[in-house]
Amino acid sequence: MGRGPLAADAADTANYRIEAPQRRLLFDPFPRRVRAVFAGATLLDTVHGMLLHETGRLPQLYVPQAEMSGHRLRPTDTRIDCPVKGTTHFHSVTVEDRVAEDAVWSHPDPPAPARWLRGYHGVSFDAMDAWFDEAEQVYGHLRDPYHRVDTRATDRRVRVTLGSRVLAESDRPVLLSETGLPNRLYIPAADVRADKLTPSATSTVCPYKGTADYIDVGDVSEVAWRYREPLSDAAGVAGYWSFDDTKVAVLADARSAPGDPALRRVADPQRP
Repeated sequence: MGRGPLAADAADTANYRIEAPQRRLLFDPFPRRVRAVFAGATLLDTVHGMLLHETGRLPQLYVPQAEMSGHRLRPTDTRIDCPVKGTTHFHSVTVEDRVAEDAVWSHPDPPAPARWLRGYHGVSFDAMDAWFDEAEQVYGHLRDPYHRVDTRATDRRVRVTLGSRVLAESDRPVLLSETGLPNRLYIPAADVRADKLTPSATSTVCPYKGTADYIDVGDVSEVAWRYREPLSDAAGVAGYWSFDDTKVAVLADARSAPGDPALRRVADPQRP
């Protein structure tokens, strides 16, 4: 993902070159027990799960076919041809009167470079009712073991404006760095001018940071987000607001390093 060592757009500042397809696959063990529940039934319970890392995509869990609740799977006619993984065959999950259409897939005849996919099933995270990483329920998707979130207090002075309106000013923000994403500055709620903000109905879930709620400013929607009760890795930004620098101006003073990606506008930012 992003600018990582195996990314399609990896940095040139390396003393090696990777001779590999544009879409790269890495099949790697997931280090903990995983369970998925649908309609009150356990579809899978495994300590042998594998994560398929694929260029530009979120890691996808694959489970040995023998460890799936096979009697709940019904083959469908859906097929998708993939040049790197082979033809994808789909299955629906049926539990009593509930059906998750095309929620499970397999590659029964993958190309030789991806032959290790044979005998495994992929499962749609969103199609299941609940997922558990060991005994902890997880949301959004399983956490990539190579993904990390760091928060650091910083003395950068930051000012957020929308036109002539000042939305926030702070000299005590927190900088959040996350694998594959631009740095983000988070501002204490006390330094945000709440009278100019309107709560938004939007809510998103990040498996690394938690559940975010948003605010609007006038007719500009989802200007900023916060994590009221973030997960442990993002505990340093609990209740702090981060502003979308494609919708408002996020400026910092000269104490910030020139060209810092946390402070300049980016052409194609990724949402939290």
